[in-house]
Amino acid sequence: MKMKTLVSAIALTGATLIPLPSLAADTIKVGVLHSLSGTMAISESTLKDTVLMLIKEQNAKGGLLGKKLVPVVVDPASNWPLFAEKARELISKDHVSVIFGCWTSVSRKSVLPVLEELNGLMFYPVQFEGEESSKNIFYTGAAPNQQAIPAVNYLINDLGVKRFVLAGTDYVYPRTTNKILEAYLKSKGIPAKDIMVNYTPFGQSDWQSIVSQIKKFGSQGVKTAVISTINGDANVPFYKELANQGISSEDIPVVAFSVGEQELSGIDTKPLVGHLAAWNYFESVDTPENEKFIKEWKAYKHDPNAVTNDPMEATYIGFNMWVDAVKKAGTTNVDAVEKAMIGQKFPNLTGGMAVMGKNHYLSKPVLIGEIQDDGQFETVWQTDKTVPGDAWSNYLPSSKNIIADWTSPINCGHYNTVTKQCSGGN
Repeated sequence: MKMKTLVSAIALTGATLIPLPSLAADTIKVGVLHSLSGTMAISESTLKDTVLMLIKEQNAKGGLLGKKLVPVVVDPASNWPLFAEKARELISKDHVSVIFGCWTSVSRKSVLPVLEELNGLMFYPVQFEGEESSKNIFYTGAAPNQQAIPAVNYLINDLGVKRFVLAGTDYVYPRTTNKILEAYLKSKGIPAKDIMVNYTPFGQSDWQSIVSQIKKFGSQGVKTAVISTINGDANVPFYKELANQGISSEDIPVVAFSVGEQELSGIDTKPLVGHLAAWNYFESVDTPENEKFIKEWKAYKHDPNAVTNDPMEATYIGFNMWVDAVKKAGTTNVDAVEKAMIGQKFPNLTGGMAVMGKNHYLSKPVLIGEIQDDGQFETVWQTDKTVPGDAWSNYLPSSKNIIADWTSPINCGHYNTVTKQCSGGN
């Protein structure tokens, strides 16, 4: 009797315990690391919703490897050190298999050492300065050769611009991008006196004196343009002040690298018609893939006026490539997925095929669009084919001989092609 009772007790105990590990084994956790408050929420909160929509759609298809995807959403609140802390929690405490996150380069730089220490995996979906390649990050946004350099070429060749204002938010992305652009402009024969550089803090609200300086710099009888790497909600008062001071796109065109449909949705765009943005995607692009994506987004948001933008497309491509890489690897193991990611292909929403390179950068088309009075962009120029992302700029002496290649035998993100040595850095 005692033996029977013991066996029954074990059976009953086992019956109650079995579903718990089974439940854990039947899920794959996906980390979402985007600011939902603070100065960057205007841009990043949309990307959080994009990931949640993609997870919902993937689960409707049966999940991944027979398991349900479960999002783990955190709010680093536009606080750069907090990004690292939240990333550590996602990997160590929540045991996520992948993270989709960050917007600013300073937040990515904060997270990077945590990813490498804990061997986490992150997809970064925003245009940035390059000059980095980590085995633990896939960069689905544009490198400078996929946005900044083509934009400058357009201004010079198509608009006849000869003076440049480089206006940016004061952090690593604008400073490094502008360093590359200064070197590039000088290589094109633009003298230093015709390049004005200005940086402002995150959340800058008073633009009157700065816009006055820009207006004065552009009133010398030489065609002038502004290249804007201003990020976050500071764009709203910046564009309003341009309109207040009567600066039109005919006078001093602005080409922005961080202003898309989402940012324009909060601005009266009529005075801004004709100003420009350089991206790899616009909502207005007419393709079947984009039409489907827009329809799904509006339905998910329950909002017929919801807009799409470039970092959303980069998130969409990165997410689907990750899904395909996990299927190929047959596991969510980071090392296996990293290997399976290289060479992954997925259709761009603008047409053509995105391909993940050996340096963890995507090939992307480049588009330049004019702001319309409805807050959309009309494409005025685009590349004939996709452009592979360049991890290290050829225009900086410190990186012109550096490449990234995460395949054998190089397997390095900072490889010197002259010395044939890997520095081990990013």
